Amino acid sequence: MPSDEGGRGDAFRPEVRPIEAGDRVAVAAYLHRALNPRVPIGAWGALIAPPWGRCGPNSGFVLLHGGEVVGAYVAVYSERSMGGTIVPVCNLAAFCVDEGFRAHGLRLVRSLISQKGFDFTDLSPSGNVVAMNERLGFRRVEGPTRLSMNPWAVRSRGLVVTDDPAQLERVLRGDDSRVYTDHVAATAAHHLLVRRGDDYAYLVYRRDRRKRLPVFATPLYRGGSVDLLRQAWPAVGAALLRRGHLATLAEERILGFTPPGLGRSLHSPRPRMVRGDRLPNDAIDYLYSELALLKW
Repeated sequence: MPSDEGGRGDAFRPEVRPIEAGDRVAVAAYLHRALNPRVPIGAWGALIAPPWGRCGPNSGFVLLHGGEVVGAYVAVYSERSMGGTIVPVCNLAAFCVDEGFRAHGLRLVRSLISQKGFDFTDLSPSGNVVAMNERLGFRRVEGPTRLSMNPWAVRSRGLVVTDDPAQLERVLRGDDSRVYTDHVAATAAHHLLVRRGDDYAYLVYRRDRRKRLPVFATPLYRGGSVDLLRQAWPAVGAALLRRGHLATLAEERILGFTPPGLGRSLHSPRPRMVRGDRLPNDAIDYLYSELALLKW
């Protein structure tokens, strides 16, 4: 078989196998060294073993050469409800291969997407991964995205905007309650509850960097009443500003509306990709993924 090791044969061909519990420390240390040293080893470990527990057959696939990790593709699994049907989802979360073994990177990808029964998402592809995904049958999930400046404090009579865990636990219902329970320990996921009388809206968001500035809020999920969230957005934006977010990277598909006020539309928002026919674009959010688990 061909090899990227100068034709020296199968003895030098790296092994691809599933990431199991015993690989967690080695893979986390590899990603810290080779992919992003700003992310602590412990945080990489939490990506490999997310707080909602194991929902898939592995944690992705690892590339080994001489017993050493030379590549990895971490996957985050979940089971999502789509119109009353449970869809197993494999999210492609973190991909890195040492330069001398790049020719074997596609083996990691194919090992993941050849798993039967799953739909697949890739929510933060970069560089040539986007084109590779398209060749492998992924489609882009696109929609209007607006860089919306968060306003200064506004009056909000009869409106409560809070991140108090006790209120979140008491008020959230159904799928929203399960989302909160699953993500309360996810370090990149932040939670806001909006209340007016008996009505509520629920927002999960992360802090993002643009041009090295970590001052942007990216909504990952919207629950409860979209009408209430739309009406309350000035107060929500002010709450985000008080938490250090100067602007929101607001995707209409996630929020259900475009925030009013100062801002501009983004011509080239970050790509999001999906493979499979059971995840309609308007039902895809960014939970159960590296966007909720990993700060970078």
